[in-house]
Amino acid sequence: MTMSAGWYLRRLSRMGPREVAGRAGDAVRRRRWRSARPDCPGVTGARFTAVLPKEAIASVAPDAAKRLVAEADRLMYGHAEYFGVVRDDLDDPDWWSDPKTGRRAPWGYAFDVPYRNEDAVGDIKQIWELSRHQYLTVLAAAYAITGNERYAERVAEHLRSWWAANPPLRGVHWISGIELGIRLLSWVWIRRLLDGWPGATELFEANPVALNQIWHHQRWLAGFPSRGSSANNHVIAETAGQFAAACAFNWFPSSARWRSDALRSLERQLRANTFDSGLNRELATEYHGLVLELGLAALAEADAADVPVPDSLRLVLLRMTDALAAVVDNRLRPPRQGDADDGHGLILDGAGTDRWASLLATGDAVFGRLDWWPEVIATDVRTPLLTALVRPYTKDATTRPATRPAHFADAGLTVLRGPEEIWCRCDGGPHGFLSIAAHAHADALSVEVRHDGVDVLADPGTYCYHGQPVWRQYFRSTLGHNTLQLDGGDQSVSGGPFLWTRHARSRVLEVDDSGAGVARWAAEHDGYQGSVHRRRVELAAASQELRIVDEVRGPRKEVRLAFHLGPAIAADLVGHRAVLTWIRDGEGRSAVLDLPGQLSWRAHRGETDPPLGWYSAGFGRKEPTTTLVGTGFADGTDGFTTVLGFRG
Repeated sequence: MTMSAGWYLRRLSRMGPREVAGRAGDAVRRRRWRSARPDCPGVTGARFTAVLPKEAIASVAPDAAKRLVAEADRLMYGHAEYFGVVRDDLDDPDWWSDPKTGRRAPWGYAFDVPYRNEDAVGDIKQIWELSRHQYLTVLAAAYAITGNERYAERVAEHLRSWWAANPPLRGVHWISGIELGIRLLSWVWIRRLLDGWPGATELFEANPVALNQIWHHQRWLAGFPSRGSSANNHVIAETAGQFAAACAFNWFPSSARWRSDALRSLERQLRANTFDSGLNRELATEYHGLVLELGLAALAEADAADVPVPDSLRLVLLRMTDALAAVVDNRLRPPRQGDADDGHGLILDGAGTDRWASLLATGDAVFGRLDWWPEVIATDVRTPLLTALVRPYTKDATTRPATRPAHFADAGLTVLRGPEEIWCRCDGGPHGFLSIAAHAHADALSVEVRHDGVDVLADPGTYCYHGQPVWRQYFRSTLGHNTLQLDGGDQSVSGGPFLWTRHARSRVLEVDDSGAGVARWAAEHDGYQGSVHRRRVELAAASQELRIVDEVRGPRKEVRLAFHLGPAIAADLVGHRAVLTWIRDGEGRSAVLDLPGQLSWRAHRGETDPPLGWYSAGFGRKEPTTTLVGTGFADGTDGFTTVLGFRG
């Protein structure tokens, strides 16, 4: 995918004067850096002191350690899977090769590489992911737990290979700040986890190549921060990585300045990226997880280095943790909202470890759980190692929710809960974050319904970013969500794969979760020019029934109302009624979906021209699922009523 002149004009239109000036300065700096590449200042007597307490490794639960070692052994044999692509070349990886397309990124000055052009470079996320070196943190953790030096030796071999193949400012791995930031955080933890290995000092602080790489990564991040309309999760990764490295690798003349600048930026950007309620402003749940992971990792580095952090930084992380505890379902699954690219801040665990349970366990250890928090039974490696560095959070007068919040007014997110583990997310919030809303979907007033953790009315997910524009458009479209489409268009107007030029404005009209037997929510949005879509949702506890009423106020328009079923759901559609069945824990479950009779209903599954009837469980993966679409007209008189009834 290459960007046209029109895209650049649309992108420019979403910037303010300060951002334009900043980007102009970046352009000048890139030209200057092309020929001016200074060497790392000389370093003498460097020592790594940010080590784990001795008791940390012993506190890792045996089952978590077992999963970690199993994952490490797969990696040692060269096996891994990234974004649906299985790799068997990790014993000796080609750092510039995309295993999905077979293409190899071109060599050259980093800022000249056309990384958005898949024909020239390949799938850039496939290339970048391995070089976040999070698989090396897994191997390093396996060494720390087992003492087996073959894991440490593989880590050292791969780091030396990467450093040799990717000199500063050359190639695709020096283009994006989020990649540099996460990579630095990985290096900090690799050095920490290898501390007992005799070769650790020679690999890092006594290695001029490693010192040069660490210094240039931090110089790059100081020189090219994400700014303005791009200051989303990327800037958190940049500042967290910069801060972590400046704390743990404090060996350079600029380390103190980098550390203070990064901490100041991290605190400011965490507040800017987070609603007061604790939810991430991108309204993309996986980025809530990414930002929380990065923030907690930065907090650990501060405490390990005895660097004071503002109370406001801890408070944001506390609120984010409470918000996560509030929105998960009974199986600890959070909403599937907005973009999701499987990005993590710090990986120390093997496959099968529950990411959200891990974050809640860390939050419990750092801040203390509240009585209404869901119980976390699962174990992980990251929590005991990360929290071994964090000072106990001082309990103060900070007000935390006395009961589990159901409505987050600033984010427009409401969770209705019923008996038999019925969970329903209703979306009446902002379209997205900042002027481009990069990771938003056109999903205003959409609902997401689960029964005992199973997707019944599902958010289909994300699937891809670059290289497949038809699929990118589908998974972020209005038709690709459980909401109503008018005249075949999206509620918000897309100007590119990470750019929205017009945002639908939503407002919540009513929320009643008083426990009187029926929980209610109502909202509307103005995304369709000249028309207003209003939706009411009611969840009745006694009847286990969810009622959705859609109204369109405005001129007569063509309507398409979509309901996307989860991949576990089988549907038998006859007329306006669909019988839904699925299996949960070996037991058959069922529900009846009564659809609006004014519309003509059809089931779609796995269609490609155009795409319809798909579910993406993770980035780069998709599978056919059933989507029910009703077509007809709205004339502003009657509403469209849908009733989902769960059977006992």
